[in-house]
Amino acid sequence: MTHVLRLALVDPNDATRDALKKIFLGMDSVWLEAECSRYEFFSDVVTQTHPDIGLVSLDSDVDKALKLVSSLNEANPECTVLVISSSTDGNLILQAIRAGAKEFLTQPLRIEDLVSALSRISDRHFGRADGKPRGSQVIAVAGVAGGVGTTSVAVNLGCALARKETNTVTLVDLDLCLGDADVQLDAIPEHTLVDVSQNVTRLDFTLLKRSLTKHSSGLYLLPRPVQLEDVTLITPEDIQRVIGLLRASFTHVILDLSKSYSAIDMVALEMATHVLLVIQLDLPCLRNLVRLMASFKEMDGMADKIRVLVNRVGLEQGQITLKKAEETIGREIFWQLPNDYRTMIEVCNNGVPLIQQAPKAGITQSIIALADTLEGSPQQTVSAGVAGPPKSGLGRLLSFWPNK
Repeated sequence: MTHVLRLALVDPNDATRDALKKIFLGMDSVWLEAECSRYEFFSDVVTQTHPDIGLVSLDSDVDKALKLVSSLNEANPECTVLVISSSTDGNLILQAIRAGAKEFLTQPLRIEDLVSALSRISDRHFGRADGKPRGSQVIAVAGVAGGVGTTSVAVNLGCALARKETNTVTLVDLDLCLGDADVQLDAIPEHTLVDVSQNVTRLDFTLLKRSLTKHSSGLYLLPRPVQLEDVTLITPEDIQRVIGLLRASFTHVILDLSKSYSAIDMVALEMATHVLLVIQLDLPCLRNLVRLMASFKEMDGMADKIRVLVNRVGLEQGQITLKKAEETIGREIFWQLPNDYRTMIEVCNNGVPLIQQAPKAGITQSIIALADTLEGSPQQTVSAGVAGPPKSGLGRLLSFWPNK
């Protein structure tokens, strides 16, 4: 995340306090400033350390805990009070809020709830004055057909984002049967996505990071299973939890989807901040893109996430023009990557990303510019100078052919 939240916690119960510590120590977005085992000492701890968040566990003594929440709110208004309890009683929640708690979480702690609460607290503390999206970006990279270069885009985009020291980036290969992100990074991982999914019920940030393979570019990789029969062991619920954990610990999460648009792929799309749909300028790709966009319009908020990326522009003179492509799909092209077959086949065969193998190549510079745009101005488009917004023309899909 862009900002790190400083947190102090109090919990007289050693077991639950240690469990909370383990969670926060594995998060890059949170710095555990202090811990306390006595309610009566916590006010002094907060006064001395000035944390952004004061976490109060209510279960050991509800009355003492609620009095502490009230005193913290009065004496340290700049500290956001977050309470946690195993009780879901509505009256208790109301009492905690009236005492001054800004967030209420229940035990056992769901990581998705924690991430959402921390995101809201971060927004209140740091705001959005810089105009940049808060929290982690989840970028799903999906193809409209096989062989359009989806994995190459995902891998090299991840490496381009990881070049900045302020970024922590991970890539998850969700093409569970035939994914090859590990090959493009020349990596031999010790753990795969199936190892993580089998331990998902006891998964924490520390265990998850140990399951990732770090590339020399700084990119972390979670590859697909080795054995085909292991694919069935991974469920959409597992993927949702894994993405939630990664989103809490990394500034950028890249998801390399399969072409099947399975239930797992749909979970990834729903959790994504941006969806890069990779196409080429040919009729099958445009036809599939139109079909996909028609389906995405039926999904709440999905169409707004879509960014159409044209790969291998200039592949041959017989390609459909960008203008006709935009008229057909009814929206602007977000980004174009030039065709550079010789460079791409070299980096793929060598297992070295573009930013290391060919840093000055035009396609590398375009990938870097794409990474910078996604970070700084998600709405920016690069549409090859087409004047005016494209008009809807889905009925023309089968009526045009490449210019000679």
